[in-house]
Amino acid sequence: MSDTGDTPPSSQGHAPLIEHLVELRSRLMRAVIAILVIFLALYAFSNDIYQFVADPLMELLPEGSQMIATEVASPFLAPFKLTLVVAVFVSIPFVLHQAWAFVAPGLYDKEKALALPLLASSVLLFYLGAAFAYYVVFPLLFAFFTQTGPENVQVMTDINQYLNFVLKLFFAFGIAFEIPIATFLLILTGAASVKSLSAKRPYVILGCFVIGMLMTPPDVVSQSLLAVPMYLLYEVGLLFGRLVKRRSSDDEEAPDEA
Repeated sequence: MSDTGDTPPSSQGHAPLIEHLVELRSRLMRAVIAILVIFLALYAFSNDIYQFVADPLMELLPEGSQMIATEVASPFLAPFKLTLVVAVFVSIPFVLHQAWAFVAPGLYDKEKALALPLLASSVLLFYLGAAFAYYVVFPLLFAFFTQTGPENVQVMTDINQYLNFVLKLFFAFGIAFEIPIATFLLILTGAASVKSLSAKRPYVILGCFVIGMLMTPPDVVSQSLLAVPMYLLYEVGLLFGRLVKRRSSDDEEAPDEA
């Protein structure tokens, strides 16, 4: 039997898969390295970063008040954890760029032209949600909490409990601000129409308040501070969906008119 030098069919079938897996590993490694580099650069400022995150509460406490650490390792672990989260937060554009570079070769030109603006918008909206939580929600929420307690109770918040609380709100508002993107994609892909989504407004309002109740502390103020922006962002998604559908309808009618 002569050796023709041809590659076996099974090897030909596995080669593209192996190449994709190698590229995926490379992209993941780059993302992890980027997070580690940013973390190492920020670690020297970990206490300052924690102080910045704690300022909305500390500014409302009586002069001389301070946070406490109820666990031995909390003074180290809380700033460490926050710095790691901030590193991931800062590196999101690069991580998403790596994901985009991995999937982009398999997309059509029309899909690429649409996906890139949506990707950039989703990152921007996530950052806006976190900024809204810090600059708008935190001052209102902490003012409510610190002023409604009994006069003889001194607020001394544990640093680890506070960190868990604010991180939960950061991510809740960051994800909530993605609603316009989700609504827009539902309309664009034809999974739902503008008319059907508009008709579901009462259920959307109820769902926003249910989500606000589940993702925020058990009080009406924080629930409303999340639910109301979520509904307004839903309307923004409907608005952009109408504009895109109207534009695509005009483009389809233009050749007929010509």
